Amino acid sequence: MAAEPVKPVRSKTSEGSVAPLARTSNGVELSDQEERPLEDTVVKIFRCSKVVKGGRRFSFAALVVIGDREGTVGIGYGKAKEVPLAVEKAMKDAKKTLHKIALVGRTIPYQVNGKYRATKITLVPASPGTGVIAGSSARAVLELSGVQDVLTKVYGSCSAKNVVKATLDGLLRLRSKEAVESLRGVEVEAMKRW
Repeated sequence: MAAEPVKPVRSKTSEGSVAPLARTSNGVELSDQEERPLEDTVVKIFRCSKVVKGGRRFSFAALVVIGDREGTVGIGYGKAKEVPLAVEKAMKDAKKTLHKIALVGRTIPYQVNGKYRATKITLVPASPGTGVIAGSSARAVLELSGVQDVLTKVYGSCSAKNVVKATLDGLLRLRSKEAVESLRGVEVEAMKRW
């Protein structure tokens, strides 16, 4: 009897298309997105104008963050002649770049720095009840990734694109206790703060 090749299992969405797979920071794919609906938020709409013979011609770009508030988050950027089309393109782009974030309860496991070009951001874990202390761009990424208690400080450029990407970079640098133990081959004790 010949063995049949194993086909990869991928989840189907309500439209019948294949659901995007989330990637963890170490490259492992997760396919349980149908259980947790993704929420999205538009961080900023950018308007660009081109001067032509008859006047000005406008185009729009949208920066969108999507996530399930349980550790999965993605960012997307789309450009079009109209705002709704730009937002739709950005959402498609964000679904292609979903990442899994290591969280400890309502906060992050430890203090971490994220960097993207001229922007640096420091993310500090906070005690329960603190909330997300961040600007609007960083807040969108943190809230949709599931972080509920965190302190942040942005250094350098504070443009929305850079802050969103620096925040995601900081979150992707986080490692869970189990991941650190398997990488180092030693047992690690997690500090209990609160």
